[in-house]
Amino acid sequence: MRLVQVMIPAGKRETVLAVLDDEGIDYALTDEVSGREYTAVVSFPLPTAAVEPILESLREAGIERDAYTVVLDAETVVSRRFEQLEDRYEESEEGNGDRIAREELVARAKDLAPQLSTFVVMTAISAVVATAGLLLDSPAVVVGSMVIAPLIGPAMATSVGSVLDDTELFVRGVRLQVLGGVLAVVSAGLFAVVLRVTGTIPLTATEVFAIGEVRERLSPDVLSLAVALGAGVAGALSLSTGVSSALVGVMIAAALVPPTAVVGIGLAWGQPDAVLGAALLVVVNFLSINLAALAVLSYQGYQPFHWFQRDEATVSTGRRIAVLGVVLLVLSGFLGGITLTTLQAAQFEDNTRETARIVGADAGVEYLSMDVTYADFPVRQPEEVTITYGYPPDATPPSTVSTLETRLNEEYEPPFGVGADHHIAVEVRYVPVERSGATEPTSVRAVDDSAVGRLAPTVSRANTQTAG
Repeated sequence: MRLVQVMIPAGKRETVLAVLDDEGIDYALTDEVSGREYTAVVSFPLPTAAVEPILESLREAGIERDAYTVVLDAETVVSRRFEQLEDRYEESEEGNGDRIAREELVARAKDLAPQLSTFVVMTAISAVVATAGLLLDSPAVVVGSMVIAPLIGPAMATSVGSVLDDTELFVRGVRLQVLGGVLAVVSAGLFAVVLRVTGTIPLTATEVFAIGEVRERLSPDVLSLAVALGAGVAGALSLSTGVSSALVGVMIAAALVPPTAVVGIGLAWGQPDAVLGAALLVVVNFLSINLAALAVLSYQGYQPFHWFQRDEATVSTGRRIAVLGVVLLVLSGFLGGITLTTLQAAQFEDNTRETARIVGADAGVEYLSMDVTYADFPVRQPEEVTITYGYPPDATPPSTVSTLETRLNEEYEPPFGVGADHHIAVEVRYVPVERSGATEPTSVRAVDDSAVGRLAPTVSRANTQTAG
């Protein structure tokens, strides 16, 4: 519920009171004695759903440009007439359901889009913290970067400005979104460069991209689209219903901050091609959030204050929704392709693992582990397969690499038929092992007492076979 205060200009007192009396609204009238152009202040409680219709009635009465109106939150109103008014607006089509008035919507959108200096500092800090969290492989630190990211405001300001035909608010939101995305990438990249140059993170690009928090954002899939759309819907609903947007802001930041930091990391390590997937994810998430928020606010019936702007605003909003939808549909095709290649990669690994076990059993050696190296985005094709076998210390390692390479290349089906002549390199490593008991043929122990999971790094070149 809301408490509305209207300062009545000279000559409009009877008009304002007549509107309130016709609506059955309790009000308190106070004379204005400051000597300015106002003659009185009228205060009256309203259900949230009634704020916009009542303000619209007052506006139609001709006090829009002369009156001074303040809308405040009210905790409790004890009044029989207020209860009747509340029931009337809840049961009829006069009210707006759970959504707040346009005036409140604009005010909240402006509050969520901070001043430029604050926005720049907070965005840069969130990008730096996200970069640290990604390189530390710490989900908690990454979540912390989302909490301080001020990215919900620009997206909501853009959508509100569009549906209400507020050009200034719309342009401000677009500019802040573009600035935020570029600033986040630059901040993350500069911070990552410092870490790499100073040796704080003494890792190669391959090792950095193998970090779990980084790796999961290199090849986005269609589920990422669902996350961004959900964030946009939640953001618009929280804004239009007056609910706190703090937690929703974290959700929106979750879709934007980590992938921008990954792009910055890739640029810092001189591997821009490797982070094209993360860059695509950033673009898709920005567009998805805007599309969802714009669609929700439009569906809720928000329109410009002036009737002569409404047709133009409806057309422009519909056009923007259509353009965003088409662009997202195209980009979603890429995400769908990435999802398919990821599934095919998982199937390839399962098939390769089974083939390696069969070939090893035929050769009298035991399969221990497998590692697959893939090509960069966008087509995730296997480049090299490394298989580790265990063999008795008193035996000579057999030659299996040719058989494995032939079979794997024959069985491999390139995604979408791209690279039909693609060749997968195979490397086989042998580790001398001892069986721990005759009744447990699958239990092995390395001669050097190393754990099986660490066998491959200790293998000498003499026990490594490569094709060709």
